[in-house]
Amino acid sequence: MSAVSYAGVPLALLAAAAYNLGLIAEKRALDRMPALDVRRAPRMVAGLLGSRAWLAGFALMLAGLACQAVVLTFEPVTVVQPVLACGVVLVPVLSRLLLRERLGGGEACWVAALAAAVLLLAASAAGAGAQAGHRASPGPMAAVIVPSVLAGAALAAGSLRGRGAGQAGAAAGPRHGGGGAVTGAGTGLLYGVAALAVKALSGILAGHRAAAGAAAAVAASPYLYLLGGCLAAGMLLFQAGLQASRASVIVPVSAVTGSAYVIVTATWLFHEHLPAGPARLGLRAAGIALAALAVIALSRQAADRASGTASGDAGMAAGPLADVRRR
Repeated sequence: MSAVSYAGVPLALLAAAAYNLGLIAEKRALDRMPALDVRRAPRMVAGLLGSRAWLAGFALMLAGLACQAVVLTFEPVTVVQPVLACGVVLVPVLSRLLLRERLGGGEACWVAALAAAVLLLAASAAGAGAQAGHRASPGPMAAVIVPSVLAGAALAAGSLRGRGAGQAGAAAGPRHGGGGAVTGAGTGLLYGVAALAVKALSGILAGHRAAAGAAAAVAASPYLYLLGGCLAAGMLLFQAGLQASRASVIVPVSAVTGSAYVIVTATWLFHEHLPAGPARLGLRAAGIALAALAVIALSRQAADRASGTASGDAGMAAGPLADVRRR
């Protein structure tokens, strides 16, 4: 491990811890708020900004993102992203201790599979001597980013469709909707695109020694506005999903989806080397495949849970009507 890695890996761990602790704090605040509706974004933003508890969690999350931006300037994505995703291991523990969330047996197994995928990805980068890439061609970047943004927004928004009307009076009780895994996958793609933008901006910063020149170059870069747009859309969709779902599902899915996406795309876009040797390359492929399988399985289980809940509600509604007809 290089001298830079001795500083970079602990900073990445600090970023992961701060980010995920901030999310848990946000979830505690969201559970005390009225149901969020992404179709009324101004009202939603006003409600979030009016909650001191949510703002504290958000500030902690921003501190984690700031540490991430710093470490990406001197470490390759293949080293940083697996370390950042290691925070997924903390989320089920913190959500159980602080939020009193419970997972079903199948869900617990697949969340554990997500953690195993993170470990495989981290092992594939262990000892890698690759240098951090800073330049990517605009054409390939656009070809990757545009469909990713569209797919992420469609997945996340589609899973939350109709939630505002259906949960208008749900603020008093726990909201563990069935679309948490799907929302997590969609927001993971949006956050992954934001991470690509951060990586591109880090290259701009690395290429300018003067602060004034760096600031002007960043302000003129489209990646700054791509970063802002993806973070804003991803945050609003994620917050609504986090309120409606269990943190122990949506947070790991979003984190691992985003990390796997960045590892795959940034390695190619920024010309960073793949893991050396067939063993590490196999670990990389196995980690990505396991993450994809776990996300799909959690999404199917969430859909089954939502279908079962809807059937139960329909049965409860039909009961009184049947009694009336018999009378």
